[in-house]
Amino acid sequence: MGIFNPLYDAVSWIIVQFHSLYSLVFDKDSGWAWGLSIISLVILIRICLIPLFVKQIKSTRNMQALQPKMKAIQERYKSDKQRQSEEMMKLYKETGTNPLSSCLPILAQSPFFFSLYHVLSYIAQGKEVGVLTQTQVNSAQHAHIFGAPLSAKFTDSAATLQALGATLVDVRVVTVIMIVLMSASQFYTQRQLMTKNVDMTVKTPFMQQQKMLMYVFPIMFAIFGINFPVGVLIYWLTTNVWTMGQQMFVIRRNPTPGSLAFKERQERLKAAGKLKDEPVKAEVADAAPVKRAQPKRQTKSQRQTGGAQPSAAGGGAAKKAAATPPASTAPAADAKSSKPQPSKAQPSKAQPKPNLSKKK
Repeated sequence: MGIFNPLYDAVSWIIVQFHSLYSLVFDKDSGWAWGLSIISLVILIRICLIPLFVKQIKSTRNMQALQPKMKAIQERYKSDKQRQSEEMMKLYKETGTNPLSSCLPILAQSPFFFSLYHVLSYIAQGKEVGVLTQTQVNSAQHAHIFGAPLSAKFTDSAATLQALGATLVDVRVVTVIMIVLMSASQFYTQRQLMTKNVDMTVKTPFMQQQKMLMYVFPIMFAIFGINFPVGVLIYWLTTNVWTMGQQMFVIRRNPTPGSLAFKERQERLKAAGKLKDEPVKAEVADAAPVKRAQPKRQTKSQRQTGGAQPSAAGGGAAKKAAATPPASTAPAADAKSSKPQPSKAQPSKAQPKPNLSKKK
């Protein structure tokens, strides 16, 4: 087995420890003791992967926010792929986004998944693997859950299943039910992400990619599931259910801003009195105060002729003053009716220039 021996040892050791615990309650050769050991293995792995799951959520949200900028870079450097890649990496570095973070939980648990697959394959062949002894291998090989051995597969022949103490019908019914549940849980998890935890105001290629994965993953589980042993189907069904519940918790408590789940959370907080409506009207009134109208400035002639409109504060006194012409206007009227007088500014008659030559 080579370099994978440490993983086989780790997976088999964890299963043996949980099997010893559940043997205190169930028969040590029963499928429940071995099946619950596999389920406990999944729970332990997923608890250890919670920090990576948090990074996955942050990375997914950052990728959603960066999609418009990424699309602009692709359009700008459409003919220069190298410059396009450089600008993309620069954008990731500036925003602190890692595109691989969204795949970290799957990548991290993949070694354990394949290790469990090989451990169960060796158990089906009756061979020792990891820290499992031959006695423990024989016990796990013949352990049944709902009539199906943990090491049995949908594609096994009737003779192979008969050697394990099972029938072809029992194994195929159990495996089909598990594959359907596994695909349905994956579909619901992805659909929940798309319909409730995505900002629908921003249309990005990332949304189309997630929508495609919503249908691709269940089909992949249905195709490859027929080649998985029952123990591996238990592992994968458990991890799908865990992911679905974990995502439901995150969407309810910390949804993406602008998503449907975010609006529902705001409504719940308002109903509980923990979130108050913002005083929109008060802000508008403060932002746009009413300005006091200032009187227009008038010239001296307008004030003399009563051209100014009387103000409300002036009352009757202002009207009376406007109706009675000022005393200074009487001479002006007399001046208009009389003959024009020479202006002081008019030049006087020319005076003879003095003869300077005589003085000389």
